[in-house]
Amino acid sequence: MTELQVDLARLNMVHSQVRGWDVIDQRVMEVLAAVPRESFVPVRCRNFAFADMQLPLEHGQVMMEPKLEGRMLQALDPQPHERVLEIGTGSGFITACLSRLAGHVTSVEIYTDLQSEAHARLEAGGYTDIELVTGDAAAGWEAGGPYDAIAITGSLPELHQGFHRSLRVGGRLFVIVGEFPVMEALLITRVDDNAWRTESLFDTSIPPLENARRPIRFAL
Repeated sequence: MTELQVDLARLNMVHSQVRGWDVIDQRVMEVLAAVPRESFVPVRCRNFAFADMQLPLEHGQVMMEPKLEGRMLQALDPQPHERVLEIGTGSGFITACLSRLAGHVTSVEIYTDLQSEAHARLEAGGYTDIELVTGDAAAGWEAGGPYDAIAITGSLPELHQGFHRSLRVGGRLFVIVGEFPVMEALLITRVDDNAWRTESLFDTSIPPLENARRPIRFAL
């Protein structure tokens, strides 16, 4: 594809897929149109960079479909002065988008090879105010907090409180909870020191975070 064809395909993705899934926030639309998603897609999947589908990464991880990425960014509504925590760097695409919307992004990835590849892409693209950290955040992440927004890019089979107190009052947490085939996207807002409000957004399905806790099953 020529550069013009790529730009047109990206714009079509934003206006057909993303906007068609109730993403109307102009800042989010502009970021998804500006950040070159094709630069973050694995080479083997480059022809599907703008397709309405999850794209495979190493270790069974995925890039979420563009419409889901848009809904997540819109729900979190990160502002230029805010500090954001991302759980699961993956390809680095959401990291790049968050860096364009927020003031500072801390992104945690359990796999060093994914983090290294994401770092190279982000550096090549000139994205700044990003801290990449290696670690297992399935049970929560307190370092560097509290945060104004937290984006969890893998699902939690069982919702737990590990991220709730990493939010400042007024902070927002986006998380997908449940098990295949139907999961629920939630927006959790910390309303005071000891209270959180939960809003159900939509149903979807993505792979779980590595080492995420699963519900206990009792066999008779």
